[in-house]
Amino acid sequence: MKVKIDTREKFHVITILESSLPANMTEEMENLRSGLPDNNVKNVIINMKDIENLDKAAAEQLLAAQQRFYEQNASFVICALQAGPKQFLDKIGLLELLNHTPTESEAMDIVQMEEIERELE
Repeated sequence: MKVKIDTREKFHVITILESSLPANMTEEMENLRSGLPDNNVKNVIINMKDIENLDKAAAEQLLAAQQRFYEQNASFVICALQAGPKQFLDKIGLLELLNHTPTESEAMDIVQMEEIERELE
């Protein structure tokens, strides 16, 4: 799987450089986390700007990954969903369950806000 990883102070932005996201690629994405440059940075933003297709298994794995992150007090935000994948996620009832934003900038804002919330708890 081709990805670009941009590490910031509080999060990694993983941009998937593929046009499709099948289930086996989400497993690879999960494995990427352990190999990220700074394992102290626990939050992840998945930029899906190039994804035109994803299957139900991949969508379910994204939701499961999001749940695992939040169980570990870390953020997981998907951004830049294209119309096709967004409609598909809505059709299968997962869109409203996923933490997603239209832009990477908004995803960064969510991660920052969630970090502040965790610090205040």
